[in-house]
Amino acid sequence: MTNTVSGTTGTAHMPSDVSPKLGMFDRFAGAASSFASRAWFFALCVLLVLVWAPSYFLIGSVDTWQLIINTATTIVTFLMVALLQNSQTRADEAVQDKLNAVAAALAQLMDESGESDKLRGATKELRQAVGLEDRESS
Repeated sequence: MTNTVSGTTGTAHMPSDVSPKLGMFDRFAGAASSFASRAWFFALCVLLVLVWAPSYFLIGSVDTWQLIINTATTIVTFLMVALLQNSQTRADEAVQDKLNAVAAALAQLMDESGESDKLRGATKELRQAVGLEDRESS
């Protein structure tokens, strides 16, 4: 794909290139993220611990008692990390697309507004910065 801001081939794209359709997993991950970010979800987690704590007297074995809460929390944590990472990645990509659109509009405006050397240099720097996240390592 051609980057409309810098004229080079790259993975940066504009908001108009983004499909409004979300896949089934993306919709599910968004709903799970919304569900887990509510105060009552936290209250439900606290309630789970409050119900689990006195269950020792019913179970009798410390090892089994600990295994129950460890298994439950590990499974929930494992699944939530995958779902929340999906939502975070989509949000990051959306922000980058918005920044690309702002940079493209600004570069176009700078191109049309004048011919000073300082402005040309700033325009060139702006065009090089678009898609920088694809070339920069962490």
